[in-house]
Amino acid sequence: MLSLLLSGTLGLPRLQAQQKNTKPPVSSKENVLPYGPVILNPDTTVTTYHDVTVKGQKIPYKAIAGTQPVWDQDGKVLAGLFYTYYERTDVKDRASRPLVISFNGGPGTPSVWMQIAYTGPRLLNIDDEGYPVQPYGIHENPESILDIADIIYIDPANTGFSRITGKEVPREKFFGVNADIRYLAEWINTFVSRQNRWASPKYLIGESYGTTRVSGLALELQNAQWMYLNGVILVSPTELGISRNGPVDAALRLPYFAATAWYHKALAADLQQKDLSAVLPEVENFTIHELIPAISQGGFLDDQQRKAIAAKMAHYSGLSDKVILQHNLNVPPSFFWKELLRDKGYTVGRLDSRYLGMDREDAGSNPDYNAELTSWLHAFTPAINIYLRQELDFKTDLKYLMFGPVHPWDSNNDNTGENLRQAMAANPYLHVMIQSGYYDGACDYFNAKYSMWQMDPGGRLKDRLSWHGYRSGHMMYLRKDDLSTGNNDIRAFIKASMPKSGQPAKY
Repeated sequence: MLSLLLSGTLGLPRLQAQQKNTKPPVSSKENVLPYGPVILNPDTTVTTYHDVTVKGQKIPYKAIAGTQPVWDQDGKVLAGLFYTYYERTDVKDRASRPLVISFNGGPGTPSVWMQIAYTGPRLLNIDDEGYPVQPYGIHENPESILDIADIIYIDPANTGFSRITGKEVPREKFFGVNADIRYLAEWINTFVSRQNRWASPKYLIGESYGTTRVSGLALELQNAQWMYLNGVILVSPTELGISRNGPVDAALRLPYFAATAWYHKALAADLQQKDLSAVLPEVENFTIHELIPAISQGGFLDDQQRKAIAAKMAHYSGLSDKVILQHNLNVPPSFFWKELLRDKGYTVGRLDSRYLGMDREDAGSNPDYNAELTSWLHAFTPAINIYLRQELDFKTDLKYLMFGPVHPWDSNNDNTGENLRQAMAANPYLHVMIQSGYYDGACDYFNAKYSMWQMDPGGRLKDRLSWHGYRSGHMMYLRKDDLSTGNNDIRAFIKASMPKSGQPAKY
């Protein structure tokens, strides 16, 4: 039998509820848990009480840090998923209060990133551009969306404090595109039932691979759990299973190259003197109307036309005509990260190209390391451990896994973009918003636009699809200005997608 660490119940049948905390909030700390073995009880909660000032308004809330099981069809516990749930405590009408269900990506990372850097009530210590500072720790987030919505941050299996219960548990139950969607939909059903949130308008937000996850969940929740959403927010979305091989794949990255080169002042003077908002539409137009057709012709493209296209690509990317021609107009992103500032002795980051790296040598075709990821782990790892263990009083000797053992991951049959389209078609209430950073080279902004276009080939859903760009990278909210703008965009999206009382969901 699984050893116990935290107070709570172990291996309960699915329909049995967890123990309810009926004590009044006379103290800011309740149910403080002892330290113990490094095996986590899969079903437990710790409740603490706090407040945060958002937009000048003091918001009282409770935070529940806990675990909830994943069961098999026979009621056997296969895993305990860790989560943090924030609920505003001065709200009387919970039925009309939105619930935001938040995931990050990887696959293999917990929900730490958006929880303590974007939408949650606490913010990690970083500078205004997102770089680590000391002392490590957290402070109040004045931009949190907790003023308008309650939020749950979920750590999938083998991320954060979440764990599968043993080696005998089948990994295929958890670690794949569609397996991930299925078990998390079941888990969300249980959570919503336990917290009495069936009446609430519901939103999914996912970042990076989390966008694959929530796009699939939108349909799975409808079809298998009969749970209907008001909105899905895609932060730095993946390709969502939407095909873009060959010339399209090669061409779509150019606008990101241009944005990064503009940021590092590597463009020609005529472009550099313009604002980014004026440069990018020009590059996007060239990409769609000239570059894709040119690359499509391959080696049969006229030599003079090839040189003219390479010259334009060089003008927009900060690279030389020579290296572009050497790559047959198809420059890999990894080469761009190495090449753009090679003569200055720097590489640029993959997930956020504002960050600079220093390689062992200037030669080579790709950077030695991801400059931005190292910086982020530097700031986030101490902050989340301080926050969960000290402020939320979740006592455990478990390691908080910033990247967990979830591989091999089954990436087959990823139809999540189409899943999301189907969910929107079947649910007239459902709206989708996309948020992208211009300097994200992993899930670049123009590919996000392309996914939105292809998700709605008939143009019948475009009044419920929207896209927003920000002057930062993959985690655009790390930049102080975008933290404010991004959360304001989420607020506006939630308000706009809430139907009026009595408004039917029909075409």
